[in-house]
Amino acid sequence: MAEESHKTQSAPSALSAHALAKALPLIIIDVIAVYAAYILAGWGTQVFDDILGVPNLPVYIALQAAIIVIVFAIGHLYNALWEYASTEEMVRIVIVAVIASIVADVAVALLFQHRMPYRVYLCAVFILIILVGASRFAIRVYSSRKGLTLLGINEQSGLPRSLIVGAGQTGALTVSRMLSYNPDMLGVPICLVDDDPAKLGTRVHGVKVMGTADDIPGLCEGWNIEQIVMAAPSATKEQRDRLYNICMSTGLKTLTLPNVRDIPVDALGKVALREVEISDLLAREEVALDLSIMGYVTGKRVLVTGGGGSIGSELVRQLLPAKPAQIVLFDIYENTTYELYHEIHDKAAADGIDIRAEIGSITHLPALQKTFDTYHPQVVFHAAAHKHVPLMENNAREAIENNVFGTLNLVRMAHERGCSHFVQISTDKAVNPANVMGATKRMDEMIVQYYAANSDTIFTAVRFGNVLGSHGSVIPLFKRQMKEGGPITLTHRDITRYFMTIPEASRLVITAGALAKGGEIFVLNMGEPVKIYDLAVNLITLSGLKVGRDIEIKEVGLRPGEKMYEELLMDDEELISTENSEIRISTAEADKMEEIQGKLEKLTACLDLPNDDIKRVLAEVVPTYHPRFE
Repeated sequence: MAEESHKTQSAPSALSAHALAKALPLIIIDVIAVYAAYILAGWGTQVFDDILGVPNLPVYIALQAAIIVIVFAIGHLYNALWEYASTEEMVRIVIVAVIASIVADVAVALLFQHRMPYRVYLCAVFILIILVGASRFAIRVYSSRKGLTLLGINEQSGLPRSLIVGAGQTGALTVSRMLSYNPDMLGVPICLVDDDPAKLGTRVHGVKVMGTADDIPGLCEGWNIEQIVMAAPSATKEQRDRLYNICMSTGLKTLTLPNVRDIPVDALGKVALREVEISDLLAREEVALDLSIMGYVTGKRVLVTGGGGSIGSELVRQLLPAKPAQIVLFDIYENTTYELYHEIHDKAAADGIDIRAEIGSITHLPALQKTFDTYHPQVVFHAAAHKHVPLMENNAREAIENNVFGTLNLVRMAHERGCSHFVQISTDKAVNPANVMGATKRMDEMIVQYYAANSDTIFTAVRFGNVLGSHGSVIPLFKRQMKEGGPITLTHRDITRYFMTIPEASRLVITAGALAKGGEIFVLNMGEPVKIYDLAVNLITLSGLKVGRDIEIKEVGLRPGEKMYEELLMDDEELISTENSEIRISTAEADKMEEIQGKLEKLTACLDLPNDDIKRVLAEVVPTYHPRFE
């Protein structure tokens, strides 16, 4: 378990309106504390009459208070997480209070040409530190077990008894908000575990760190734990796998929450526990996109087809840091395109990026011509496609029309208009395809490779497997089936698939575009294939349910066009390494012009044939395709 740094969340010195509203009670307390400090100091030093003799005393102290509040704000005394304040925060209070007092005293002395007696001043500083510190640490006390009792909440309140994994900043926030009976984090914190030896035996808001991750099963049994909360967001992939496997061995429901270090202070009050997603288990180490290689899009006009889809929309988000001059979203589905446009428009405009949206089909040549004539794109990311395997099995004409001839329209347009780069999104289903969708995507790769050899435009394709959370993927289906009480349906107990997250796939696609010289089929490192049955079991187990008792898993047989396992390479292909360890290049050779032209003519001629006959023609033009017929 990676140790989390215990840095206090900071915010800009100028508080936002929301932060100011939250800080207002403390500001009022601090103003009162300044007045009280001088009154008590005068009384304690027996020079009260001297204080009363200060000209314009109320204004004098009011100005002192105003300056102190400003310095406190600069010193972040109004936007720290006081619910789990420690000695580090106490030291900061002392330092900031002393600095604030000195600044205020000097400023007021210069304005009024008069100052308090030094002993009053020093005594007032001491009292102010006590009062300010007391007000902050009262918040922590209120959030402790005593505060819980004051709220009338106890371990018999019916809330689930909780074990928190991770005693860092995220774990402390979890304990604090549970003790505050926060509706977003319901539970009674019984104990914590952490693999950091220095934390063993320590307490977080009165809750003891009782062991390491290996002790989770024993602690859960010995303390009648009812739920586990994963609060170690900075753990590595290897550490996460180990932690989740231990949690699943208990059979208890496991929840998690985001890393509080990545959340603005103003939003901390909205942090909520959530169910563990399969993406939490499968996600690999995050690799930041290297902006230094993105010069091919910086300052350029970029067209993203399928811009409202799962991959297309994330490509757009990942492109924003590179600051292209313009991004054009092109999609036939207006709803998701509209949502994405309004999600990114303001942020993009602030960075000088012009965002445009065009609704149209890549099969409609006039729509493409209008888009190219209007925006003159220089870089094209082609993510538009029909991708649902079972649907395309029964709609082979539409798959060919959209995936093959739509891509051909776009490729020709990019070639004729002199685009610098064209990046085609392909799939592992294009390798020895067993379905119409995969066969059409393999045909797309052939078209891209042919044009790469005959154009000044850099044409390339990127091949990868399933992406977690994409429209129509298996995980949302499983979750919906679980909410309905089951059963979870899968095609075969032994079926496997490659998975990666949408952001990871998008970053690697953009990186591949930078590496491209023309004609490559880039193959992304998909890691190890995952059994779909294991995904279903883990999803059920992490929800605190048992397979067979609470949720059934039912095998329904392979769907038309579905393979037991996916491949990333055809039999005659090999992989060549690139400078990026996550991206390799296939050695598949491009077809000659007359071959590609002949294939396209056959596909054009077959479009009005029955569905099975179209599949047979598709198998002729894509020799590695082996269709199945019902």
